[in-house]
Amino acid sequence: MDDAKTWDLIHRERAAMADTLAALEPDQWKEPALCDGWTVHITAGHILVGAEQTPAKFMKRMAANGFRFNRMMDRDSRRAGTLAPDEIIERLRATTSTTNRPPAPVMTMLGEIVVHGEDIRRPLGITSDVTPESVTACLEMYQDASFPVGTKKRINGLRLVATDVDWAHGAGPEVTGTGLALLTTMTGRAAGLRDLDGGGLTTLSERMAPALK
Repeated sequence: MDDAKTWDLIHRERAAMADTLAALEPDQWKEPALCDGWTVHITAGHILVGAEQTPAKFMKRMAANGFRFNRMMDRDSRRAGTLAPDEIIERLRATTSTTNRPPAPVMTMLGEIVVHGEDIRRPLGITSDVTPESVTACLEMYQDASFPVGTKKRINGLRLVATDVDWAHGAGPEVTGTGLALLTTMTGRAAGLRDLDGGGLTTLSERMAPALK
């Protein structure tokens, strides 16, 4: 997938996330998200931080946090999570046509909005309408990912098969489920396990740890 198409998908998912956030009740912003220790409000702040990121800003914040990626993510997300919901929504809508990013491939930005969108929607019981194309692209990207999400080690020796999109990966005992449930679990969110099945599910469950940011 070329960068132009990837940005089209990113912008669609950001717009959909802004719509989701705009429909939330005040108490829903306080609910726990799937990222360990984060609320919906903090996770929304994290999505905004990523969407507004630039290489210069990223490196400055990394240096300020001793080049500890997870510390930077947590601090910046919690800071953005103090913004008023209306401001987060307005600023996120402003990123539905921009193409700035941190020093990383464009595809990682699609992964950010899709995975963290599930971090918000899934615990609130909100049905996602992520496009099959976005789901498949994210599954392809994360299947071999190590830092920071640890997917490669988590799914090693298993065969994962999506039941709603054209994607399968690996060899071994099988784990089946929707693409979003597989993606959620692959990236360390145990909540996705309840929507999966297959002979490899016990092994995958034993390898789960709190979700990384």
